Amino acid sequence: MDGDGQNPPADAPRLVDALLAAPADVGLIGGRRAKRQDSAAKRQASVWANRIRRRLLGDDADDTGCGLKAFRRDVFLRLPYFDHIHRYLPALMIREGYRNQYLDVDHRHRETGRSKYTNWGRLKVAFADLLGVMWLKSRSRRPGAISEF
Repeated sequence: MDGDGQNPPADAPRLVDALLAAPADVGLIGGRRAKRQDSAAKRQASVWANRIRRRLLGDDADDTGCGLKAFRRDVFLRLPYFDHIHRYLPALMIREGYRNQYLDVDHRHRETGRSKYTNWGRLKVAFADLLGVMWLKSRSRRPGAISEF
């Protein structure tokens, strides 16, 4: 969770509770900022980024930029590590054979600090990561059923 106060910590236990109650094939419960309190330019950039990411990666997330996510530890530890992985957790969970679910969470104006990225800066790092995750997806293989003759 970011330390800027935009995601109320009170929403985190709801995501954890939903994950604990979910079937075993659900690997992630993601937060979805219901009433996002960012500038129009930032919201519009996110709409386009999410649309492109969903199309290229085949994930099911509407809002990967939300800092609130609950996920199964054992599955997360199997994922490759890279900076900004939060944007790609839904696609990587699907790659591992899990489903994702989403819950609306609150969103507030930034209380402290400043964003480290402009829309262009965010695009630069996100594009490089997008190419890497596309490669990871193309290289994944899940073992099929094994039968004895």
